Amino acid sequence: MMKPVGKLIVIGGAVNKGSFAETDFDQNIEKNLNFFERGILRKIINESKLKENSVIEIVTTASQIPQIVGTEYKKAFEFLGAKNVNILDIHNRGEANSDAMVARANAADVVMFTGGDQLRLTSILGGTRFHDTILLKYQEQDFIYSGTSAGAAAASENMIYQGSSSEALLKGEIKTTQGLGLIDNVIIDTHFVQRGRIGRLFQAVVNNPRTLGIGLGEDTGLFIHNDVMTAVGSGLVILVDGRFIKDTNLTNINLGEPISIDNLTVHVMSMNDHYDLITKTLTIENSQFNPIPQDR
Repeated sequence: MMKPVGKLIVIGGAVNKGSFAETDFDQNIEKNLNFFERGILRKIINESKLKENSVIEIVTTASQIPQIVGTEYKKAFEFLGAKNVNILDIHNRGEANSDAMVARANAADVVMFTGGDQLRLTSILGGTRFHDTILLKYQEQDFIYSGTSAGAAAASENMIYQGSSSEALLKGEIKTTQGLGLIDNVIIDTHFVQRGRIGRLFQAVVNNPRTLGIGLGEDTGLFIHNDVMTAVGSGLVILVDGRFIKDTNLTNINLGEPISIDNLTVHVMSMNDHYDLITKTLTIENSQFNPIPQDR
């Protein structure tokens, strides 16, 4: 398969530190900007085809409160200088197959999928003309798919849609289904640190060790382009690599029983670290083992 021309920016969700919807927004601008993840929305604008002039469509399908969420992100992007920001609220499959929605997808330089319920996102958009248009644009054009929370979880070929954090290492506790299919051989979980979801990712990976588990912390994202993932934002990205698993009891236990795994590999990324999806190697940007320049 050809390497996609487009770029992916997936975000773990936001810690609730203030909001653009608040009436005292201008007085608390610094606090409110924290809600929109350190530098991540700026990164989306900078990486987009026409920068501040790019057409950005905010897709609120996953959310039960689309107008509030859409307006929030519209204000955030506009505060950062974006001039062509629209809210695209697709309620059903008929709308997702309409000429109007396909035209808007074709005109967009960036689509930003908000948080909410990723199963709602895939069940409404999956296999529609809108979905097909976005996949094609991502493959062939200088185009950005960005998603936060549910929008991030749905970006991969397979996605987690259910499973409690506390019981995720009991067999059968997590449920997965097909996502929107922009990236293969990874599975993305969000709100990862605050909600303690590491066990969900462990189970997803032990079920098929070819899959790279990606856990996105709050206020944190990954910029993915040319098979390299770069961490952006203020928090942590956890990678779970199952290729070197030596042993597990997975197929010998009953549903609801605890899973054992021997030799699971875990990496932790922070801002500007990058991971090569081809060579499966992590480069720590601020490594303490890099050679120290000698004084001349």
